[in-house]
Amino acid sequence: MPIALYAESVSTLRNLASKYSGLNDEQLDWLELLTLDWPLLADLALGDVVLWVPTKDSTYIAVAHSRPAGSVTLFYRDIIGDFIRDDWREVVDETMTTRKPASSRAPVWYEETAMKLTAFSVSMRDEGGVGSTETARNTDTGVITTIGTPTEPFAVLTVHTSPSDPQYATHIGKAFREVADDVFSMIQQGLFPSPGSTRGRERGAPRASDGLVRVNTDGMVTFASPNTQSAFTLLGYRDELEGENFSEVIAELVKGQFDTNESLPLIAQGRVPKRADVEINGRVVTLRAIPVIRDEERVGGIVLTRDVTGLRQQEQELITKDATIREIHHRVKNNLQTVASLLRVQARRARSEEAKEVLGQAMRRVAAIAVVHDTLSTGLSQIVDFDVVFDRVLGLAAEVASLHGTTVHPHKQGRFGELPSEYATPLALALTEIVTNAVEHGLAGREGEVIITAERNETRLAVEVVDTGTGLPGGTVGDGLGTQIVRTLVEGELGGSITWGPDARGGTRVFIDVPLRWIGSAA
Repeated sequence: MPIALYAESVSTLRNLASKYSGLNDEQLDWLELLTLDWPLLADLALGDVVLWVPTKDSTYIAVAHSRPAGSVTLFYRDIIGDFIRDDWREVVDETMTTRKPASSRAPVWYEETAMKLTAFSVSMRDEGGVGSTETARNTDTGVITTIGTPTEPFAVLTVHTSPSDPQYATHIGKAFREVADDVFSMIQQGLFPSPGSTRGRERGAPRASDGLVRVNTDGMVTFASPNTQSAFTLLGYRDELEGENFSEVIAELVKGQFDTNESLPLIAQGRVPKRADVEINGRVVTLRAIPVIRDEERVGGIVLTRDVTGLRQQEQELITKDATIREIHHRVKNNLQTVASLLRVQARRARSEEAKEVLGQAMRRVAAIAVVHDTLSTGLSQIVDFDVVFDRVLGLAAEVASLHGTTVHPHKQGRFGELPSEYATPLALALTEIVTNAVEHGLAGREGEVIITAERNETRLAVEVVDTGTGLPGGTVGDGLGTQIVRTLVEGELGGSITWGPDARGGTRVFIDVPLRWIGSAA
């Protein structure tokens, strides 16, 4: 499931459950962890899977739903947010009371579709907290036993399947249903998600339809789906996987590699709930293990497989592109700093005061651009934390102050936030010009303050620059090169507006307004 869709689904689950049920935060966390595997459960069950939570008025509301990848869905519209139908209620109540699977005795209906309904209660372990049920392993046999007891059921999982689904009659369908029975049983006992499960990369995202291996306690393969067999054939394994020790098969394939994941043998045997990649000759297959626990002991394991060669190649291409872009920004920054240094040297050698001033202004403008590229060279995205950039830009104002016998006290209030790189550069240049003018002209030869205030919301960025200097000559802004540059940058590049005026404290007030909606659409 894409990250954005998962985040939305989790938000819906928590929002609905918090609004209509009396579940506590620990129970909601467990359900969120469980729904990370919702697509997997739908694939194994060969049908739609729905999660129900009891409401405060003694009914049930659907908070999660997943459709199978290898079978026909029975829900052609989302059922999340619907209250349970009366003819389903008996089955759900039964599993909540008995803690055992319950099935409809006759086909139930949804709109005009007949289906078989099976319900399983959802529990968690009362010790160790969410996702951290304690386990103990016999070092001689490798058998895992669990610690803690299941809590009272607090939710229900329903499986909706078609009585006429041809998948049921296949060898794969039978194997998937057997695995599903094991997983649903562990859900009822509070043992799935597996002890130690996390939300990170160690969990992984393979689905049953991508590839599935079932191993016994000795690590022997009792079932391997065709997709798994094909993936391992591409890795270089030419024999059938069924009947072989899965750990030994993988060990033979990775023989000679020195950077192999140390937990790979345990994952291949289905002993630990983790994920690892097997990479051979440029092809990559990811493995995710799920220990199967029955009667408080491990009786085997499930290993989900997926050929992710294409994904890994895309990731590598993105990493290479990011590194190239960072290197470009780094070199541009170095070149700009070289230009700024040359301008500084030229300014010192100039005999004319006017030439010195012009060269100094050019040096500072180039240096301001270099600051933006330097920031970009250290990150992975083309988004700039402008507060970091502006803090460095303020250092240029101190350099100007030292040249004009000025003592300046800059103060920044508020936050600029993050901006796209194509807009960070003109804004940095504009603010450099404004702050420099305040120091160079408004505070020349005296001590004073320059106060920069940034206010940002979803639609706009407002920046106010106020100095305590002498104010605008004649009360109006001039039309020099610096003013023209600032207007071009703010109005032309940023699509914003800028105004100059007197401040109540005697100095100058400059106000910049930038529409963020325009920036977002253009970016």
